[in-house]
Amino acid sequence: SFRFQWPADLATSWAFEMETLILSWFVLAATGSVVWLTAFAALQFVGTLISPVYGVMGDRIGHCRLLIIMRVTYAVLAGVLAALALTGTLTIVAVFAVAFISGLVRPSDYGMRNALIAATMPAPWLMGALGIERSSADAARVIGALTGAALVAWIGIGLAYVAVCGFYLLSVLLMLGVDESQPNGGARSVGAVWAELGEGIAHVRTTPPLLAAMWLAFLANALAYPLTGGLLAYVAHDIYDIGRTGLGTLVACFAAGALAGSIILSARGGHMRPARTMLAGALLWFALLLVFAVVRDPATGMVLLAITGFVQSFCMVPMAVVILRVAHDRMRGRVMGLRMLAVYGLPLGLLASGPLIAWFGFAATGLFYAGLAIACTAAIMLRWRAELLPVDAPANALQR
Repeated sequence: SFRFQWPADLATSWAFEMETLILSWFVLAATGSVVWLTAFAALQFVGTLISPVYGVMGDRIGHCRLLIIMRVTYAVLAGVLAALALTGTLTIVAVFAVAFISGLVRPSDYGMRNALIAATMPAPWLMGALGIERSSADAARVIGALTGAALVAWIGIGLAYVAVCGFYLLSVLLMLGVDESQPNGGARSVGAVWAELGEGIAHVRTTPPLLAAMWLAFLANALAYPLTGGLLAYVAHDIYDIGRTGLGTLVACFAAGALAGSIILSARGGHMRPARTMLAGALLWFALLLVFAVVRDPATGMVLLAITGFVQSFCMVPMAVVILRVAHDRMRGRVMGLRMLAVYGLPLGLLASGPLIAWFGFAATGLFYAGLAIACTAAIMLRWRAELLPVDAPANALQR
């Protein structure tokens, strides 16, 4: 099953990255406003509010079936944008409308991927499988960022979007080869769905390692990823002045570093203490962002992005291992759905960063975000030190 899921996820992530780069540049070029850019980026994550419901659906109908439905939706939306671009009728309104609809679905994709892996892979291989899975997203960022910029420059946005639609359809075909054990059916009414969701929330609230990982995930999305994600178009356009191809290079540098980190974790992650590795990776990640915020040289910024991408893998992959290992088997979908709620920090961080950059500049905003992230991570370590730091804690158990 994993032999089919991994390339399917790779194709989907590749299409995600191409779409993000193509449309981010389109919005920035058409409006000339960082506020509109951050608003567009935030729209892609509106569905985080309903991601727990996707988790319940995954537990009911199977995570594989749910992923197929989601990816068919992506293909249809990409086809709409391709048709508009090819006919010369693509507008900002259409881009924002499609981003909103896609944003209702896309945030839950990554959580359902991990839940499916946990359902199909033996526990001793979980860290390695998640490392490989993470590498698919990281590799897609490298390839997708570079090919997205190159395709638009070569054949135009319309045909580039035809390619995006093709990747989504390829993913759907590959997912048909995944063999997931049949779900137990679960809730049949709206009331029962909410009851199951409440059971998942209670499970997280009463399991300290899960609660700590959820807070750290929210922190990373709200204060770290905006600086190396949605705001990179602004950095390339207004600070480094390196154009659309330069933007693709910036995204690729971060992703290449993350890919290297994921590869190491897939090979050697079983010998690392997950919770300790997660916290150490977070602190170093946020410290590197302090430096990135004040750098004005494109070459130095690219190097820093590569190192930052490498380090963040040592936070995010162990975090997924902690969550999936500690969560009860029958509630993986719900727990991962709740984990995806943390992604809501990303649109919040992006929306707040737009006005802050306009008032105080990118450097001051970046320093504030990274400094606050370090302080909050230290608070998480202090609050849940008994569950996260001891070597014999369940969250630090080595794979066997």
